[in-house]
Amino acid sequence: MSTNSIDAQLMAKMFLAGAKNLESKKEWINELNVFPVPDGDTGTNMSLTIKSAAEEVRHIENVSLETVSKAISSGSLRGARGNSGVILSQLFRGCSKVWRNETEITPVNTASAFRKAVETAYKAVMQPKEGTILTVAKSGAVKAEELVSENPDIPMEDLLRKVIDFMDETLQKTPEMLPVLKEAGVVDSGGQGLVQIMKGVLNGFLGIEIEEEELPPRKFNYRVEYILNCREHLSREDRLKFVNFLESIGSDVAAERCEQGLKIHVNTDDPGAVLTYGIGLGTMSRIHVINNIDRPVYPLHIFDDKELEEAMKNPEADTETGEAAAQEEAGSETAGEAASASLSVSAANAPHKEVGFVAVSIGDGLGSIFHDLGVDSLIEGGQTMNPSTDDVMKAVEQVNADTVFILPNNKNIILAAQQAQNLIHDKQIIVIPTRTIPQGITAMVDYMPEKTPAENEAAMREEIMAVKTVELTYAVRDTRIGENVIHNGDIMGVGDHGIIAVGTDIDETAVDSLKKMVDDDSELISVYYGREMSEEKADALSEKIRAEFPDCDVEVNAGGQPIYYYIISVE
Repeated sequence: MSTNSIDAQLMAKMFLAGAKNLESKKEWINELNVFPVPDGDTGTNMSLTIKSAAEEVRHIENVSLETVSKAISSGSLRGARGNSGVILSQLFRGCSKVWRNETEITPVNTASAFRKAVETAYKAVMQPKEGTILTVAKSGAVKAEELVSENPDIPMEDLLRKVIDFMDETLQKTPEMLPVLKEAGVVDSGGQGLVQIMKGVLNGFLGIEIEEEELPPRKFNYRVEYILNCREHLSREDRLKFVNFLESIGSDVAAERCEQGLKIHVNTDDPGAVLTYGIGLGTMSRIHVINNIDRPVYPLHIFDDKELEEAMKNPEADTETGEAAAQEEAGSETAGEAASASLSVSAANAPHKEVGFVAVSIGDGLGSIFHDLGVDSLIEGGQTMNPSTDDVMKAVEQVNADTVFILPNNKNIILAAQQAQNLIHDKQIIVIPTRTIPQGITAMVDYMPEKTPAENEAAMREEIMAVKTVELTYAVRDTRIGENVIHNGDIMGVGDHGIIAVGTDIDETAVDSLKKMVDDDSELISVYYGREMSEEKADALSEKIRAEFPDCDVEVNAGGQPIYYYIISVE
């Protein structure tokens, strides 16, 4: 296409093509993640971020560069998930600041927009690292400025092609910039996501439709099926959100209405995430996880209840009685999740107060702990499901307080919380950069009502630095990280700065992890056991910990978190 300008209609088409190309490549991008943990991934987070913006673009009535730019900016800002999604939203925001004041997009203002995008994104990150999506974006901006300075009338196709080629060259060099990428033998996943968006943008400019067969179909290891009985009416928007989430982590998705509620079906490599989302919406029955490789059926025991267990062995049996019995038991997952879900609703009607709290958490036990410590509104999420900026904003809106503290409790959610902080103007928002659940608990324990918000912020920031955390989970693929040779299915101890222990036994790996964390100043070890672990197993582990570290007090708490067998902190 021989032209050097783009109108608003074409801009919208190009952006949607970029979103579509990223969506088609997201699983491939997910697999570039360095750590083989079963948690939220870069491709999924970036795809959900750009999808939010794409939805706003599709619903524009009066298309202009101003309206398209604002839709891209606002949609991506509110929909941003994870660090990669927030950085992507800031890149879009920077471009939009330039293009919304133009009547057409030209090579000259494209170079200006790319430069503004990079400046905006770098400002959003406290400690930007080279070898990441930021580096890839910066290389594109530098190349665009170079090309435009040589020829201000360069055809847009030539400009885009050369910029993308240079970004791709930079992407291939990211392993030399970050040793952890080189060890894993991958390029930066966020940078790859950005390159794929740009390639889609070029396709949109050229009028090329993305082939669905560009990537080989993914074979997922499990089929997950269950009946979901929602606690309240599920709106079309919420049902679509559920389906979008399932599509982001699997294939062959179905959410069909039936007499009992919704019949859910999905092929995925992360059955835990599928079940966790369902628990957040209501009660489940006829739950089956089917191994797509070996084909045997394994009934999944969500509740420690004999009647439910028996019912689940027979997919035709009525499990409502078993579920009701399980909910009546203290600490049952469904009852706890329901309590957590209702917490935000009750907070909205609570009396006005000076200070309130929002925390990100998942699992009935952890939710109860935060509730008991004074948290007003819980956001369900974490490693397997990073909440968006909009999710954080909605939680803050439900807290009737002048000042609201936000505890992200995950390093991949901090930027989204800070972005929400910048978008909320009717309340004072304070983000405590808690990177783990135990840090969030410590922050709440150390809050002193008699102190000012500023004094509490300083104290909480200081206290969380003394908390060391390890999370016990399983590897989802073979890899090598540093001295650790990891095989699919191995147990890993993931510490604050990476994997600190690998083994085949959960308890042994937990103790090995603690040996690298406990020192002469350590006094307290807190164990939070997950949904797949029983109280008896947790008590047995605690005895091993006490024997190994007799100078430390050991506490055991029911966390109820998915994916992670144990979350253990040392203070």
